[in-house]
Amino acid sequence: MQNFETEYVEMYVENLEEAAFGWVEKYAFAVSGTSRSADHRSVTLRQGPIKLVLTEPTSDRHPAAAYLQTHGDGVADIALRTPDVTAAFEAAVRGGAVAVREPARLTGTEPHGPAVTAAVIGFGDVVHTLVQSDETTAAPDANGHRGGDVGLLGIDHFAVCLSGGDLGPTVALYERALGFRQIFEEHIVVGAQAMNSIVVQSASGAVTLTLIEPDGSADPGQIDDFLKEHHGAGIQHIAFTSDDAVRSVQALSRRGVEFLQTPGAYYDMLGERIALETHKLDDLRATNVLADEDHGGQMFQIFTASAHPRRTIFFEIIERQGAQTFGNSNIKALYGAVELERTGQNEPGAARR
Repeated sequence: MQNFETEYVEMYVENLEEAAFGWVEKYAFAVSGTSRSADHRSVTLRQGPIKLVLTEPTSDRHPAAAYLQTHGDGVADIALRTPDVTAAFEAAVRGGAVAVREPARLTGTEPHGPAVTAAVIGFGDVVHTLVQSDETTAAPDANGHRGGDVGLLGIDHFAVCLSGGDLGPTVALYERALGFRQIFEEHIVVGAQAMNSIVVQSASGAVTLTLIEPDGSADPGQIDDFLKEHHGAGIQHIAFTSDDAVRSVQALSRRGVEFLQTPGAYYDMLGERIALETHKLDDLRATNVLADEDHGGQMFQIFTASAHPRRTIFFEIIERQGAQTFGNSNIKALYGAVELERTGQNEPGAARR
């Protein structure tokens, strides 16, 4: 059983300088390396243990060229660190994963450093590069960059939009090929719209995918819109962890990050639902941060507004104070907030409903 951890997330981008500037200026990442070939240019960014790789194609030979034409900027690779790439690759292929690249040793170039890597297809056009490296991403980069008040500590989960009917087979693939296990399942109904969600997690518990498909018997909604605009399955959002969601949102807002607004009635009712322990209701209301709790404790979360031209990918800030689940009581509120943005009723700067 492979104990995968996230090594890095690679995003294909149309404009490398513009994309890197956004992550540095708005999200407080620091540049830790660059690489280039005849076919591409890449920048590696870090904040604490989080490593992002931005890649711009410089020729049609690089896979990023076709990806960008189909999807626009987006996540193309969730690289998984493993102690034995060859064993992980062979097990994945036996389990039904489609091979992209067989195990091979690379020299010390970004983002891997000296490493043995291989790659398999995950879903849609997203691959998993398997990385066996002596370098660790469990510590900040050489400059000790922590992102100041932004304080992003890691990746909590990836949310994946799948076409209707693909949820079951995708779950089965991750179980068979990569040894993930199912930890949560829910059918979510919001008005006339509905979706199915299953959460799978690596054996180590370090990599979590929230897999979502639209319910074809319900009216089309945001998942259908993502699939239409993205032209297929892909990453809808990445959830970054924080030890203080309110502080992180305040810092990100000062840097120009826009967040979805939450209806005021949500906070009018929140005090009746949860006895807040670590945050004040007024602070949550002022920052639009949502709150929930389970048997393990409380959690706080919020989505950014999508800055993507196709209004597809966005991000989440999540603080866990013992909670192990995914804000079940907040799912409808979160879904509703995204719906307001999707229909143009909740543009950045719009009055709170």
